[in-house]
Amino acid sequence: MRRSCQMKTSTPTPPDESDPTLEGFLGHLAHERRLSANTLSSYRRDLERILAWRRRQGVGDWPALREVHVRQYMASRHRAGIGGRTIARELSALRTLFGWLMREGRAKVDPAAGVRAPKTGRKLPATFDADQLSALLDAGPDQGGGDDPLSLRDTAMVELFYSSGLRLAELIALDTRDIDPRDPMLTVTGKGAKTRRVPIGRAALAAVEAWLRVRGLLAAEDEPALFVSSRGRRIHPRTVQQRLEQWARHRSAGRDLHPHMLRHSFASHLLESSGDLRAVQELLGHADISTTQVYTHLDFQHLAQVYDQAHPRARRRRRPTDPDDST
Repeated sequence: MRRSCQMKTSTPTPPDESDPTLEGFLGHLAHERRLSANTLSSYRRDLERILAWRRRQGVGDWPALREVHVRQYMASRHRAGIGGRTIARELSALRTLFGWLMREGRAKVDPAAGVRAPKTGRKLPATFDADQLSALLDAGPDQGGGDDPLSLRDTAMVELFYSSGLRLAELIALDTRDIDPRDPMLTVTGKGAKTRRVPIGRAALAAVEAWLRVRGLLAAEDEPALFVSSRGRRIHPRTVQQRLEQWARHRSAGRDLHPHMLRHSFASHLLESSGDLRAVQELLGHADISTTQVYTHLDFQHLAQVYDQAHPRARRRRRPTDPDDST
């Protein structure tokens, strides 16, 4: 009787010792490319996983990796049930590492250049219905909260996320000097330290001004951050996520709310109304328009539903046994 052998897949095996090449690469990403802490953490996690596998296989330094090794690594991840999206991200991290090694003259070829990750279905981002989100926002601060600073702050964050399509890190990085009531535009620093100008809607500007009137009750005197925690310092990403979940629960939204959902809603609602993909790309700060094109699928889904419900030749002909048929 043959015993089936299952591969354990879990978190990466910690390297026995730090890898100078990997540390040098991460330093390059941090200081020269100025990537965010979250992005650096993702690169480290993915490359340490490959490093641990490489050492278990007895492969020497990074330049010793060959295409056959990369394919073996991918096959082991695939057998372990890891999704194509995760494998593609790891492969991208490896390509970025070797791009740096080749520029530094420390590697001659990229072993991942000719390798493709397994195909995976494209998951469409979750969004709120425009009318539902507007109704939640029109409810104002939490019931019973009135002029409570935390409630005013949370509403201002939600309004700003949805009004300007900000990423979580972009909202947290805002300082009070970035907001000018006379100029309804905002300069934000996005991925790769790239800046862009985005508009602030009238409702969002009013919510931010209401928050600024009470911000001094929480903020430390020397704190420049626009949004602060109850401790008076720049608000933490996890706190924003928790407060948005609470904000939605208090309004009986019926579903979870997180910062990226508001960004997705901003993009899909804007595209649905304007049809201008390039403008949405600029507002979101996407370097590649293919990233923005996912929202065309969302818009098409809406149009397809309208067509199915409204076009006389699209509606399914009811059978005589259907309940709505008259007898």
